[in-house]
Amino acid sequence: MKAQNNRIQLVIAGLLLGIFISAMDNTVVATATGNIVSHLGGLDKIVWITAAYLMTEMAGMPIFGKLSDMYGRKRFFIFGLCMFLFGSMLCGTAQSMDQLALYRAIQGIGGGALMPIAFTIIFDVVPREQAGRFSGMFGAVFGVASIFGPLLGSFITDHISWRWIFYINVPVGIVTFLLVTFFYHESKNHTKQRIDWWGVLTLVPAIVSLTFALEFGGTQYAWTSFPILAGFVLTVLLFLAFILAETKASDPIVSFAMFRNRAFTGSNLVGIFSGSAYIVAVIYIPIYIQGTLGGSAITAGLELLPMMLGSSLTAPLGAMFCNKFSYRSILAPFAIVFLLGVYLLTTLTPSSATWQVILYMAIVGLGIGPTFSITGMAAMGEFDASQRGAASSTNSFVRELGMTVGIVIFGVIQKNLFQTRLTSVFAGMGKILGSFSTMDPHAIMSPETRSHIPTFILSKLSSALSFSVTHALLWDLIPAFLAFAVVFWMGRSKFEGM
Repeated sequence: MKAQNNRIQLVIAGLLLGIFISAMDNTVVATATGNIVSHLGGLDKIVWITAAYLMTEMAGMPIFGKLSDMYGRKRFFIFGLCMFLFGSMLCGTAQSMDQLALYRAIQGIGGGALMPIAFTIIFDVVPREQAGRFSGMFGAVFGVASIFGPLLGSFITDHISWRWIFYINVPVGIVTFLLVTFFYHESKNHTKQRIDWWGVLTLVPAIVSLTFALEFGGTQYAWTSFPILAGFVLTVLLFLAFILAETKASDPIVSFAMFRNRAFTGSNLVGIFSGSAYIVAVIYIPIYIQGTLGGSAITAGLELLPMMLGSSLTAPLGAMFCNKFSYRSILAPFAIVFLLGVYLLTTLTPSSATWQVILYMAIVGLGIGPTFSITGMAAMGEFDASQRGAASSTNSFVRELGMTVGIVIFGVIQKNLFQTRLTSVFAGMGKILGSFSTMDPHAIMSPETRSHIPTFILSKLSSALSFSVTHALLWDLIPAFLAFAVVFWMGRSKFEGM
């Protein structure tokens, strides 16, 4: 028994490392984009660094989840890990932005398998009554990765080379590979099902067209331009075709019968709303810290640490109580804390103290933590092994979708608020001063740029940026409240032990 427990702990350690490098990847890369462009050029293609990865990752999640139900978790987790590491090594060797985009797409294929399958394996290797404790660990790792990523990315870019933000995945990935390969012994009995080819052929292009429209709208193309509108129309048509295909498939990639389960549907809705609200705070508070308070990128990352610590504390704590209390009873009070944290962020001003930012972000972290672990447990809790992979991957997919859509929607809101405010404060000040009314908000995040802006103009720019961020966060209360409301719809379901 002791030997078996040691084996399980080694498997869990490997899975945690796999989730860590996957979850951290996009945040690490985001901090190095400026350095990458300065070496490779192709500023007009910078959005592909993220878009290429997201396209293949999101498209792969539900497909790999279903395949793991049909043919086993281990082979597809190892396949995903190898693709992720292969893509990482290729990214580090990229000599052009086109090459980097292609290699990021390869990396994303692997990332689409790592997260959902790793979470599913928990239920295969640990007793059900202990699943909450281990699920909490996974939730904590997700929270740590989302905050630790920018810090690590900044350090590696500044002191080594941007190429090492990709190479660093390799040694960690090798440890993961060895631990899972040698210590994870899965059952050989799997449910034989037919591959849903129509589902694959409609889902993948639907996600590609959606990602294209969201990532390039408002940047490369106007939102009302033909390419973006065509992307959204094609997305709708393909998703309708996907839904039709799934209703007719004998073994669909996403079984709509699962959504008859209130806990499963509720967990997915909580995931998409809370993910959208959470990512806004993660992205725009660093902009506020750098652009309004004048902090550096490192300072901004450090001031996000309280949120990381908060979510790392409550993610395992919430999961540990899933055997004793309903999902609703656990999530509801934390959802209120999360709402409070987002509201407090809306009260920040250019004169706010650093301790206020730290405290408010800690409250946000405490509130969001349990959703990282409990929603995954609720999604899989009432399904047997033949459906857990699909349930877990669907939950990961909708959370990722919520974050992606949230970034775009609130990015538009914040940008418009900033430009409107600048136009107002510089009205009637002449052409030279008026030129600042069209300034990119990211420009004043650079200490070098700030040092060359006259103090009274910088004050107006910082004030406008603060206004745009806090008022965008006011709108962010909507998805935060929806996440809170949906919690009550989950009923009295709880995670039952065996």
